Amino acid sequence: MRLSIGLWVSLVALGRNLLRSALAMVGLIIGVAAVLTMVALGGGARESVTDDVSSAGTNLVFVRAGNYTRGGDAVNIRSGYGKATTLTLEDASALAELASVAYLTPEVDDRASITFGARSHFAPLIGCGPELASVYELESIAGRFLEAHDLSGEDNVAVLSRSVRDELFETTEEPLGRMITIIGESAKVIGVVDTSDAAAHRDSVFVPHSFLQRALGIEYLHGIAIAADHAGDTSAIAEEVRALLRERHGLDNPDAAENFPEATGDFAMTLADGVPDDFTVRSQASKALTQGLYTTAAVFALASMPRLDEVTSEEMVNTLESANQTMTLLLAGIAGVSLVVGGIGIMNIMLLAVTERTMEVGLRMSVGARRRDVLSQFLLEAILLSLAGGLIGIGLGFASAGAVTQFLGWPTYISAQAVALAFGLAFAVGVIFGYYPAMRAARLDPIEALRYE
Repeated sequence: MRLSIGLWVSLVALGRNLLRSALAMVGLIIGVAAVLTMVALGGGARESVTDDVSSAGTNLVFVRAGNYTRGGDAVNIRSGYGKATTLTLEDASALAELASVAYLTPEVDDRASITFGARSHFAPLIGCGPELASVYELESIAGRFLEAHDLSGEDNVAVLSRSVRDELFETTEEPLGRMITIIGESAKVIGVVDTSDAAAHRDSVFVPHSFLQRALGIEYLHGIAIAADHAGDTSAIAEEVRALLRERHGLDNPDAAENFPEATGDFAMTLADGVPDDFTVRSQASKALTQGLYTTAAVFALASMPRLDEVTSEEMVNTLESANQTMTLLLAGIAGVSLVVGGIGIMNIMLLAVTERTMEVGLRMSVGARRRDVLSQFLLEAILLSLAGGLIGIGLGFASAGAVTQFLGWPTYISAQAVALAFGLAFAVGVIFGYYPAMRAARLDPIEALRYE
């Protein structure tokens, strides 16, 4: 049987019952879309983490106010992440005196709408000092970065990342010297920086920390970013930072336990060894590892690398890819259940078609059609049904991945290999679940088939 004739006959047969064919494809469509979406999430996480780890390096340490990783509710209520007031400029000055610190900058964080004329853009605000450019190795592409005299507060100034500049200004407009509005206050644009190598600040606006503290009505810091003098020193610096801050905050004083009268249970028992930290020290690499990862994958990755300053970025990326791949395959396996359900649906529809077309099969065989011609015909119909469902599923998968990125902000990446995988799965489902009905049709007795009513 010629392939062109077989395709035409298959399309006509499937077109006779469009609703039934569509219902048969539903399970397959959902399965292919789910698999492609899972692969897209895994690919996006891998791309994002690779960029973040590469840009983070292994020589950065970040201190955040509040302890949101240990101590239980009593500590989290008193010094929880985002509300803690436990870091000050004096703490930053004291940490800057450590011999192993190359650069250090205080940080105050917020998110706000940045306005220029009729245009506005919602972006992260980073209140910092001049050293932030050295900590994150930012490169100025226009104007300058913050300088010490900008911290005096006489004039409000701001430095834009490239992406924020592109959002607020036309390509023909010169941003330097223009006045933008930040949290209700005017600020002069003094520079534009390339943040492509600083994943955490790619869409940020940088202002003096004194300006942002004044605008927010606070005197404390949200964090302190530290660059070690040499890569590989972060574990040692983290211990020095922790010891110094605990001393400055009086946390090793036995009387400090009196500040937690509400402590009960296991947390109360830990007070015998001293009050838990009211700050959090993390390496920038560990912070990057959690960006875009499935939570479980992040736990596995971090558990495999307890001392992040002793491994290379390549080793970190390899570990992350392994963890993410495992989680992606697990989720794709769960989504694969829909493929099996869809395949069973196609098999049932094809079995019904064989029953309905028994006389047709007998007539064809009586005029010379071979058993393999009948098998090929019904198998081709099952494959076409599966491929149609696969194509629709791929389109739905692209739409789902786009929706995840648009509404949840999760990175997604669909490669040509992922599309080929989805299409291949659809083809395989058609062959596997269409073979039995096709074989059943090919084994019909022509005489008995002609008598069937």
